[in-house]
Amino acid sequence: MTLRIGCIADDFTGGTDVAAAFRRAGLRTALVFGTPDTATELPPDCDAAVVALKSRSAPAGEAVADSLAAQRWLWAKGAAQTYFKYCSTFDSTPQGNIGPVTDALLDAAGSSVTLHCPASPPNGRTVYQGHLFVHDQLLSDSPLRHHPLNPMTDSALTRLLSPQTRHRVGLIDWATVRRGVQAVREAVTAHQQTGVRHIVADALTDDDLAVLGAAALELPVVAGAAGLAEGLGHAYPATAPATTESTPSRGRAAVLAGSCSARTLEQIAQFYAAGLPSLHLDVLAAATGRDVTGEALAWYDAQEPALPVLIYASASPEELAAVQAQLGVAEAAAQVEELLGTLATHLVERGVRRLLVAGGETSGAVTTALGIRAVLVGEEADPGVPWTYATTGDSDLALMLKSGNFGAPDLFTRALAAPAQEST
Repeated sequence: MTLRIGCIADDFTGGTDVAAAFRRAGLRTALVFGTPDTATELPPDCDAAVVALKSRSAPAGEAVADSLAAQRWLWAKGAAQTYFKYCSTFDSTPQGNIGPVTDALLDAAGSSVTLHCPASPPNGRTVYQGHLFVHDQLLSDSPLRHHPLNPMTDSALTRLLSPQTRHRVGLIDWATVRRGVQAVREAVTAHQQTGVRHIVADALTDDDLAVLGAAALELPVVAGAAGLAEGLGHAYPATAPATTESTPSRGRAAVLAGSCSARTLEQIAQFYAAGLPSLHLDVLAAATGRDVTGEALAWYDAQEPALPVLIYASASPEELAAVQAQLGVAEAAAQVEELLGTLATHLVERGVRRLLVAGGETSGAVTTALGIRAVLVGEEADPGVPWTYATTGDSDLALMLKSGNFGAPDLFTRALAAPAQEST
């Protein structure tokens, strides 16, 4: 089977989200963590491969270099089309990294135009007249504007993207999208002829994203969130059903949470309210040298093995601001990643075989600490939140890597209440 599409995601949970989207579209999908090297192999018979980087908030030059390396590796594996996946809240700054990375991928592919759409209707993200909405609010009016690294205080995507590129940015409005695939293709050609390289497209529904995906099928590089990726995946001809993989179905379960998003805080509160074992990590104490890891492991060892446990460094906006004021933003984040990555290795050594991780940076720290380079993508517990199954490192491990804002409030308890389902 030939690899059909290669995707580059700018963080680890974004990689999980887009991999789940390709799988929903009927593509057997593998997810690779970190910049692959020549020794990195894909599981056999994959239609789509996603390389998940930690490039969203990296310096622009580093993000570009890592993305180009991933693109070269995907090309070597046979991918003819590149999908650049970024967050459905378009997290970026005037310096990047959406614009610089997309431009570099286009230059390498010898392409002069691409289509952008961060819409994800199942998660309440839509684009209308070039403005990004979160449910019924503009992004800039929603709680998601308070991103700890990239606050999003503007909702106009063309205005956000323009400072990130030296090329022209245009818009395909919803009325054009509703006229269908041919109308979108004609609009792309018209923009291209006037020198527009980055084309933002409106989308309010999954049907709109299916239209955009079909229209973008021949573009060498496409960019957006998981919704457009699913639309693109559906545009590929159907393949034979994938075979069932042998996957772990039982074992101790744990949640490690580093995200400070409102939804993750809800999920933590629901887990605690259900009477399940929960432990909050003292990041400031860890920074002073206290053995917070050892204390957490002693607490874990005292818990009932049949119950899932939650260990978290997540904090309210006020608590997070206080920690960042003392440690600095970068050091606070590094402390959380170090704590949770180290804890993950010890928990797996103690028999945890189902591990749910909340937060993009946290997921990166955990998979890196565990030495997991590739997974196959299985069933979703909620949109964009699938179980994945390790194919490298500890291969007897089921992982769920959750973007901070994703999942229903009861995700933690529901996902770990029963054994993980098998992947296909």
